[in-house]
Amino acid sequence: MSDWPSTKANRVLASLLRIGWNVKRQTGSHKVLARDGWPNVVFAFRDREELGPRMLARISKRTGLKPEDL
Repeated sequence: MSDWPSTKANRVLASLLRIGWNVKRQTGSHKVLARDGWPNVVFAFRDREELGPRMLARISKRTGLKPEDL
């Protein structure tokens, strides 16, 4: 069983901002997130979009997000 619950994209984005990521630039629903010591990440989800456990695991590998950060 996965440690990741399904959740909305706006909640994931808020969690990323809380752990130190910031929005570098935005075009439509594509946000480029930046954080010192990490490569930039494109967050291309609409706010109400549901993200499943597999996508959250992929995001966590690129951003350092943990299940308890949600």
